[in-house]
Amino acid sequence: MKAGIVGLPNVGKSTLFNALTNAGAAANNYPFCTIDPNVGVVPLADPRLQTINRYIQTKSVIPTVLQLVDIAGLVRGASKGEGLGNQFLSHIREVDAILHVVRCFENEDVTHVDGAVDPVRDIETIETELLLADLQLVENSLQRARKSLRGGDKETALRIQVLEQCHTLLSEGRPVRQLSLPLPDQQKMFRSLSLITAKSVLYIANIDENEDPDAHPHVQAVRGYAAQHDGEVVPVCARVESELAELDEADRAEMLASMGMEEPALAKVARAAYRLLGLQSFFTAGEKEIRAWTIPQGATAPQAAGTIHTDFERGFIRVEVYRIDDLEELGSEAKIKAAGKMRLEGKTYVMQDGDVCHFLFNV
Repeated sequence: MKAGIVGLPNVGKSTLFNALTNAGAAANNYPFCTIDPNVGVVPLADPRLQTINRYIQTKSVIPTVLQLVDIAGLVRGASKGEGLGNQFLSHIREVDAILHVVRCFENEDVTHVDGAVDPVRDIETIETELLLADLQLVENSLQRARKSLRGGDKETALRIQVLEQCHTLLSEGRPVRQLSLPLPDQQKMFRSLSLITAKSVLYIANIDENEDPDAHPHVQAVRGYAAQHDGEVVPVCARVESELAELDEADRAEMLASMGMEEPALAKVARAAYRLLGLQSFFTAGEKEIRAWTIPQGATAPQAAGTIHTDFERGFIRVEVYRIDDLEELGSEAKIKAAGKMRLEGKTYVMQDGDVCHFLFNV
């Protein structure tokens, strides 16, 4: 699963990406310094791994990861090709969710493409371009579908029906993620369209160092916008986070303590992005490794087993499951079993976030 980082030029996208992934992407003070999308992998900080490790000794602890794509800055007119817009919009279509970086810091040395910082205007600039890009795609698709429609062609008729509903919303300036489609075949057709405004959005308010996000007027403006559009906001100082990412563990802890922070703000960004994508984690634990695995919310036990190895899903028999709270209370897996809290679940079991599992299979 991939999340794409978008925003206007010079809002801190690449600095944020570098801090999250330590990938070293260019972060220069001029538009379009990122021409090709940079891709990085972000470990998801999860304290539950360390909790398990306190009771189960292992050789390695492996967190789950999130894939991030740093997409070059969009500008007004991107939907018509301005600023290499068509190329960048195609990159956004390929991700599963959007992390929208919004400039909330004032700095005369960092130019703003519109001359002054106005976070709501900036958000609306980007989202208008995304809406217009979707509208153009939908109109072109509708035209082709109507021309190719033949009597009895149910699939094309369904495509036209879904496209027309999308067109109505987009023409009203509303994202298609607000569309309600009750039937599975409608939902499948909708997903096949790969519309940008169907993707969930997390707003990242990039602030100055030492700014209080709870009192910051720009951040409050972003929160107000997000509240009206069912969005979530995470305030971050990308420059500070970039400095933290370059430190070793001891120096990072010292810097965090000096700033009164328990963890880097980017840990909150990664977790929020994970939720945005509708993901959750389960764990496996043994002498070789303790590991977090990523699954969609609502995944069944065999599907979870398949993330470890396809043979596990194909030959799934059952899964032994317990909760981390039981491990903390009783101190070992043996005591969990003795207390009758190690559950045996079958093929219909729906995985819960935080399950610790031992899969039994036969191929």
